[in-house]
Amino acid sequence: MEISEAKRLKLLEDGNRRFKQIVADLMLDNQALKLVVQKNEISLPAKKR
Repeated sequence: MEISEAKRLKLLEDGNRRFKQIVADLMLDNQALKLVVQKNEISLPAKKR
């Protein structure tokens, strides 16, 4: 493997790691928001028509 190939591989691995972290953070945010919505649905009184 040439030096440039090794550098390119390192850059790709670093980018992949960052993207995985972003996805994990977004999934955590999504779960937190779902819990908030679920709790709000439970605590809201039924709408009167």
